[in-house]
Amino acid sequence: MFNNYSALSSHLQKMLFEMELRGYAQHTKDHYLGHLRLLEKHTNKSALQITPDELRIYLHDRIQSGIGYSSITISCSAFKLFFNQVLGYNWSDDVIIRPKKPKSFPHVLSKDEILSITDQVSNLKHKTIFLTTYSSGLRISETLNLRISDIDSSAMVIRVNHGKGNKDRLTILSHENLKMLRLYWKRYRPTDLLFPGPVEGQPMSTKTPQTVFQVARKKAGITKPVTIHTLRHSFGTHLLENNTDLRTIQVLMGHSNIATTSIYLHLSTKHICSVKSPLDGCDSLD
Repeated sequence: MFNNYSALSSHLQKMLFEMELRGYAQHTKDHYLGHLRLLEKHTNKSALQITPDELRIYLHDRIQSGIGYSSITISCSAFKLFFNQVLGYNWSDDVIIRPKKPKSFPHVLSKDEILSITDQVSNLKHKTIFLTTYSSGLRISETLNLRISDIDSSAMVIRVNHGKGNKDRLTILSHENLKMLRLYWKRYRPTDLLFPGPVEGQPMSTKTPQTVFQVARKKAGITKPVTIHTLRHSFGTHLLENNTDLRTIQVLMGHSNIATTSIYLHLSTKHICSVKSPLDGCDSLD
């Protein structure tokens, strides 16, 4: 997170202005500025001096180095906004090339596996962050930006403000998680942000819980290549296995397109195993 936007160079200030004008979320602004700084560091020159060929070479180097699709596509979005809207270069998709999304399914953890991971976490704050993320299907950035006023224990819902796409939504509040949240509040006594970071008035960075999660995963003996975001995928998959309809899951998770939610049909082994093969509906082959 950028703590001092005033220290940005003039062209990055223009980028910031454009993002503020469009109402981009804080984490989006930070990510976009971060990718522009990485480009400048890699090329050792100002982004204003980057040529189309240099940008293509940079993107190619990033892909070849094994950087994930998500990071690459975010950088492409940042470059499109900066070079085409801020600078007015109107570079085509042949310059800012967004790689084809790999057709792979994310991993999912069972409820027992999730609890085995959280059992390895001694810090109540971190444990509460993980269980809140899983039990309500939140992105980690959404969890860390929750305020006390977003927890509605009377209606048993959590309000997510300015989620992905700057959209607000409601999601469910687990009774078990509410108990954990109350225990956490009694110990830490937050006054506004539910999970404040070391800088007053700012949420915790995502880096710390991500690191803690990986340490706990290894201690629990979980070898799947999972991250905190896997908790959100597990939430959607487990709801489907509990016979929640896709449209409801879509609303709870804040998906713009139900096709995104439909991935949980592929992730749910229980759902797949419940389907009867057409061969088994035939008369005996003996």
